[in-house]
Amino acid sequence: MSGSEKTESREESAGASQPSEVVAKGNAGSNSGKPVTAVSSADTKPPKTTGMRLEDLFKLLSMPDPKAEPKPMDEYKFWKTQPVTKFDDAIDAEGPIDSKTVDDVSKEPSPLPAGFEWSTIDISQPDKVQEIYDLLYANYIEDDDETFRFKYSPAFLDWGLKPPGWVKDWNVGVRVKDTGKLIGFISGIPGTLRLRTTNPDIKVAEINFLCVHKKLRSKRLAPVLIREVTRRVNLTGVWQALYTAGALLPSPITTARYYHRSINWPKLHDVGFTGLPSNSTPAKQVAKYALPSKPTLETLRPMTVEDVSEVHELLDTFLNRYELVPKFTEQETAHWLLDSVHASEHDKVIYSYVVTDSENKITDFVSFYGLESTVLGNSKYDSINVAYLFYYATTAGLGDNKSSDNESVLKSRLFVLIQNALILAKAKNFDVFNALSVQDNALFLEDLKFGAGDGFLNYYLFNYKAFPIHGGISKREKSLERKPGGIGVIMF
Repeated sequence: MSGSEKTESREESAGASQPSEVVAKGNAGSNSGKPVTAVSSADTKPPKTTGMRLEDLFKLLSMPDPKAEPKPMDEYKFWKTQPVTKFDDAIDAEGPIDSKTVDDVSKEPSPLPAGFEWSTIDISQPDKVQEIYDLLYANYIEDDDETFRFKYSPAFLDWGLKPPGWVKDWNVGVRVKDTGKLIGFISGIPGTLRLRTTNPDIKVAEINFLCVHKKLRSKRLAPVLIREVTRRVNLTGVWQALYTAGALLPSPITTARYYHRSINWPKLHDVGFTGLPSNSTPAKQVAKYALPSKPTLETLRPMTVEDVSEVHELLDTFLNRYELVPKFTEQETAHWLLDSVHASEHDKVIYSYVVTDSENKITDFVSFYGLESTVLGNSKYDSINVAYLFYYATTAGLGDNKSSDNESVLKSRLFVLIQNALILAKAKNFDVFNALSVQDNALFLEDLKFGAGDGFLNYYLFNYKAFPIHGGISKREKSLERKPGGIGVIMF
């Protein structure tokens, strides 16, 4: 999973999201260009972030110029050696670019600079998760003015790093040898993708949370972390990756756009997230973003463990609408949609709801997750609570995607379903609701008063050729554009 919008403002930054930038380096101890699972950010630099609003921080996490022309391939010193689709490649068939075997992978860890040592972080231990949280909070994503910081809480990390089948060795740390202090980290989780109907079971690694302590960036530990997690993932026989990046690299399969929907407009204005339009007033802005006080769908209720099988089937059927989607098991559906581990409301990460018919059959479900941003130096507020639209599904309008009647039914139903998600998010004290232009979001974002953000997100497949996929926006204007198919996988 990955997705939401993030990058590392640090050495070797890829400018990638959500979560889910995956970095590709050569095999440990070599630069052979053989297939690997992670993706290098060595060809990009983080943009300057001085004087940022929170919305600008979101912009930093994605592509700064969606109309930027790619550099000549010779200038991509790293990427031109890797099994990725080049900008001028003619794709005549989909499938792997290169292949190798586990026997080709080094069995020795990547060498570290003197004074540091490798550490496999046991994320089943709460104190180790706390170490990761402490490192990320102080060193991961923030603007140069240190006004905002994304806060990946221990509960969020527990959810994001431990799906079914998670691999202990894919949580890689670097410690100071003398003190044991954690000063670097990178993680990976396993996943399976379906690319159209012809590529049904692509095993991938999703690499996330690459972070090096601010004071040690000159040690160039990020590339070493990337090489080491790549080596460990390759040892399990996984060679492909899906990753997202703001940077324009060779070569995106699609580009999506971020949209933001204000919920608590006065607070967002006070912390600098949003400005006051010249032709408006605070009262008008509050009225513009007003929501009903309670859900409008009578049978809407929180999803439970008993709903997993039915929701899994509904989601699997609904995802068939799209060209690139995750293939979840029932256990994975339960993990990503239920937050049963964290009992307290304060630690809750994922919010999922179902709608039933007169026979108590589930007809719809919707989910969103929360990610807090700390606000520094503001006397009134110390945080912004941000909700991110996650997976949803409905039985309404299913059928031929080209049918205008089905499209109208689907649009009407999704408007109501996502409006109710906004109402629920407001009740949970979220301040803003974010969504990408993927899935069928183009059908409702503007009608529900989501505003187009400045952030764009590229999706990439590593070591896999694929025909382009629609990202929910027009190629030239980058405005919402509805087409059948598209992206159905959400990266946090």
